[in-house]
This record gives sequence, structure tokens and C-alpha cells, in this order.
Amino acid sequence: MRYLKGLFVGCTLLLSSASLVFAGNGDTLKDVKAKGFIQVGVNGDLFGFGKGDQKGVWKGLDVDTARAIAVAVFGDLNDRLRFTPLTAKTRFTALQSKEIDVLCRNATQTLSRDTALGLDFAHVNYYDGQGFMVPKSLQVKSAKELGGATVCVLPGTTTEQNAADFFRSNNMEWKTVTIESTAELSQAFYAGRCDVMTSDASQLAGIRASAPDPSKYAILPEIISKEPLAPAVRHGDDQWKDIVNYAVLALIDAEELGINSENVDEMLKSTNPKIQRFLGVTPGNGEALGLDEKFAYNIVKQVGNYGEIFERNVGVNTPLGIERGLNALWTNGGLMYSPPFK
Repeated sequence: MRYLKGLFVGCTLLLSSASLVFAGNGDTLKDVKAKGFIQVGVNGDLFGFGKGDQKGVWKGLDVDTARAIAVAVFGDLNDRLRFTPLTAKTRFTALQSKEIDVLCRNATQTLSRDTALGLDFAHVNYYDGQGFMVPKSLQVKSAKELGGATVCVLPGTTTEQNAADFFRSNNMEWKTVTIESTAELSQAFYAGRCDVMTSDASQLAGIRASAPDPSKYAILPEIISKEPLAPAVRHGDDQWKDIVNYAVLALIDAEELGINSENVDEMLKSTNPKIQRFLGVTPGNGEALGLDEKFAYNIVKQVGNYGEIFERNVGVNTPLGIERGLNALWTNGGLMYSPPFK
């Protein structure tokens, strides 16, 4: 009995300590509204997902995801976002320390990040998987031909562990070149400091598109991992997590309902009860989130639906040339699926 009592006290202390770690994280929406903008952690170096153009305008699928969140909260995009470029190593500490309000930076949801790091992930905004890119001059056709290769990889990522597992399971030796900055690591690869670059396939496509001569590089066919990429917030702030989550889901549900930035005004006249609820004609969803009833309408009107942001940032008609694949709607054989807006 004494042992059980001590165990109970010990567990209570552990739970109290965990509560202290996540205490005070429930005011993000209030803080964001008070300052009038959202501080967003982004990649900064990843073409197609999060990168500033020559005029300093931020573009990318993750950037448009952040725009959807801002529109949901404020109803407009009038200087409502501030972007903080972060490396793979600094992205989570920036969120934990409240340097940023939300992380929209091609981050993989994992069990340890959900628990030990005290993060909450919203719905996936891009289903990815890790691959390998090589110079075509190596004449390599398969990742299983990479024994003895020197591999460029970002430190502090799931990528490094996945690559180690792949080489070990295939009884192949390998050496690493690790540089924290995506841009600097890419330059090392272009310069021939490593034979191979490994990362999420989407990131490899972005790096290849930014290369001095993209035609010199090939992405190998093997995908060696599951990488569900999603925005992240601090654990313990349920309302803010719900807002970020349903901003992403609004993009997806709009596409499934056939609503886009061009027809959304006409759709306000629809008699379909699903569309009426989604667009706020029938009230309730906005109030439940602490937002304007037209939050989903505003997202689609000003940012678009998921298909629109996918195609303009990474789709087949962009330099990345990525097919929808797993990121197609579930009705088209993909994984994109939203719970009902009701």
C-alpha cells in the first residue's frame, strides 16, 4: 500500500509538471487579435512551399495555408501576416518559445513531436514521402544502387533517421554531409560535395527547380517513408488548434463541394444545405470556432480552395511539376478528406 501510495504521488507530480510545461498557451487567438497579425514560421528557402520572390513577396503552398488562417481570423489579408524563416533545427523551439504563433513549414507529424515536444498538428496540408535526388551523370536508376554514397541531408529531421534506416536495412554503407540551411545544403549538392541529396520528394522537386540547370538532376523512383506534413501549434491551446485545423479543412472541403474563388459568390445562392452551412449562410460554424460566420467564404474568396493553391504553387504547370497523387481528393483516389462542416 505504501508503494502504491508513493507511486500515485509520483504520477501526480509528473502530471503536475507536464501541466506546467504547457500552461499559459491558451491565449493565442487573443494575442493575435491584439497585435493585428499572425507570426508564421516558414521555411524561407523552399520553392513552391515557402519562399520570398525577388520582390520580397512570400509564395508557396505553406504560405497560402498561412493566408487561409489569417483570413479565417481577420476576414482580410491587409498586412495580417509576418513571416519568420526557420531552419529544421530551430522550427520547433520557435513555436515552443512563442516566437511564432503557428508553424507552416513542411513539418512531419510524428508521435514524439506530438508528445515530447508539446506540439499539436492540424490537418495535413501535403502528404509526402522521402526520396533521393542524384546528378544524371552518375547514371543511377535506383536508390538501391547508392551503396558507399555521400549523402546531403538536413540535420535534426526525420529525413536523417529515415535515410539511416534505409541504408542499414539494405546493408549499404553511406556518409553524410549535414548543413542546417536548406539553401546552403543545396549549394553543396550542386557543387558536388555529395553524390546524393535526400529529403521529402516535394522538397527535392523544389530544390531541383531552383538548380542552375534542373535538367542535370533526377529524382529516383523509391519513396522510403510516410511524411504527413501539417501546420503545428503549441499543445494546450484548443481553440487556436481548432481554428488552424478548420482553416486547412475549409480549403479541402471547398474543393470537394465544387466551390472555388471564381464561383464562391454564386454559390451563396445554393440551396444545398452542406454549401449553406459551409459558407455561413446557415449560421453556427463560425460561432463554434469564435470566428465570423463567413470565415470559410472569406478563405475561398481570397485564397482559393485546396486544388487552386496546389496547382498554382506546386502543380503540373509549375516548375515543380507535381501530380496530385496522394494529395488528390478522396473521391479521386487521394487522401484529402474533410469531416463535415456542421
